[in-house]
Amino acid sequence: MKDHKFIISGFGGQGVMSLGMMLAYGGMLEGKEVTWLPSYGPEMRGGTANCNVVISQKPISSPVVTKATSVVAMNLPSLIKFEKNVIAEGNLFVNSSLINEKTSRKDIHDYYIAANDIAIEMGNDKAANMVLLGFILAETQAISLKSVEKVIEKLFQNKKALIPLNIKALNIGYEFN
Repeated sequence: MKDHKFIISGFGGQGVMSLGMMLAYGGMLEGKEVTWLPSYGPEMRGGTANCNVVISQKPISSPVVTKATSVVAMNLPSLIKFEKNVIAEGNLFVNSSLINEKTSRKDIHDYYIAANDIAIEMGNDKAANMVLLGFILAETQAISLKSVEKVIEKLFQNKKALIPLNIKALNIGYEFN
């Protein structure tokens, strides 16, 4: 397995941190080495937020990701800031519900997922991050869908009503392509 190095970015409140955390927890469940490094803007909601996630079979020397195998851009400022950090032949996942621009790079794999629109069709716009996560899992195979479903069940054990919604959004994203 190759190392997976993610930069996940968006506005605060879009579920950027929880998306990254679920990747990291899922990797832990699979016995992989993982790091999760959050970075927040000065605002609590609506400001910029991003996290770095590394998933590997070997010990990880640094949690900081500068050359990402995958960048997730939930909003336009994130695309502008982190598009350059995707390695050649890497992945750029774009929330096309909020971003109308396309990448100018020809050396990467770019995916445009209308995550907010899909989540709204499901009945909850807050599930956009789970739709994107499902799509990312299908494309990268960084960890299994089942591992993330287990993470969702654990994280929402005190809010059981949110479990089916999040698992449904995850699966819709996974089966999107």
